[in-house]
Amino acid sequence: MRIKLRLVMLAAAAGGVAAATLATPAWAHVEVAADKPQAGARDVTLTFTGEAESDSGGIASERVVLPAGMTPSDVRLKKAPKGWKLTPGSDGFTVAGPALKIGEDAVWAVTVAQLPTNSTTLSFKTLETYSDGQISRWIEIPQDGQPEPDNPAPTLKVKAAAAPATSSPAPSPAVSSAPPTAASSAPAAAQDLADDSSGSGGTGLWVTVGIVAAIAVAAVALLMVRQRRGRP
Repeated sequence: MRIKLRLVMLAAAAGGVAAATLATPAWAHVEVAADKPQAGARDVTLTFTGEAESDSGGIASERVVLPAGMTPSDVRLKKAPKGWKLTPGSDGFTVAGPALKIGEDAVWAVTVAQLPTNSTTLSFKTLETYSDGQISRWIEIPQDGQPEPDNPAPTLKVKAAAAPATSSPAPSPAVSSAPPTAASSAPAAAQDLADDSSGSGGTGLWVTVGIVAAIAVAAVALLMVRQRRGRP
């Protein structure tokens, strides 16, 4: 009886351990974080952390597949383990170098020219290679409302892109109803003066003509008087 009871207890304990193991997510991941977590942000630093999980080899390389809207030519290496370099690929990049110590996490950072403007969830599928030949494939895309997959890809959540600034229309020029100034009335005044001067000039001309005519009449009359006096 006691033997049967012990067997039942051992079976229950083993079942509990198995259930806990199945319910626990993978203990090693590759994580990503951004210093400007907003869609459309420029000159963003992405920091990756690859957690070591091999007991027989150190991490030697990390190959990252970029999400849609990002190109390898827009990525520059900012920080990496000593001796590691970045090599662009057709769909992403690889950082690699001398293998790290067993159990040492790989931490590297890159600067990207701009994050995509139309997405708030960015997944970076990553292949992590160890010096013993083991490859950890962190390529499964997490889905909202679903349990985390066994090998989740590093995923970055960002804020929506900032709304573009709108410019207010320029005010229409106001129509002035003020009376004309002295400067604007100057041409009219000048015309009036011209009219006045032309009128006075005409009167002077007639006066001159009258004087000449009077002198002519007087000369004719004097001539006639002299002729009469000269007759016998």
